[in-house]
Amino acid sequence: MGLESGIRHIVSEMKFHLLLVCVAISLGPLPQSEAGVTEEQMWAAGKLMRDVCLPKYPKVSVEVADNIRNGAIPNSKDSNCYINCILEMMQAIKKGKFQLEPTLKQMDIMLPDSYKDEYRKGIHLCKDSTVGLKNAPNCDPAHALLSCLKNNIKVFVFP
Repeated sequence: MGLESGIRHIVSEMKFHLLLVCVAISLGPLPQSEAGVTEEQMWAAGKLMRDVCLPKYPKVSVEVADNIRNGAIPNSKDSNCYINCILEMMQAIKKGKFQLEPTLKQMDIMLPDSYKDEYRKGIHLCKDSTVGLKNAPNCDPAHALLSCLKNNIKVFVFP
């Protein structure tokens, strides 16, 4: 790893940790139990992720991002890489590979309790959706994973 790519990686990690701090602050104090967040808190955290990822992909308009949020998932390099950015922030994908355990942990933290059973089932159904797909250059695993989740979860939620 060259110095420049090492610095980019460190800055990327710092941005991610800053986002987690912002999400934690926006969520406010959580009960001592394993209860999930409110829908309002979930959408606020999602907005923070969108605000980080949208500027990275200027060809993805707010309208396209809204359509993705509503379940219309285009299959283009820019939209797929925008989706990949969000999924990486959620710790669901890393270098094009689905991360089952981190995804389940994030689900428990970031979703209201009423969503969890349905999402847990969908996550398990989609755990192999990225297998055999190459991340570069088009972020295809992110598209495959989000499409699978949309098709297997009744109440689809994406920032």
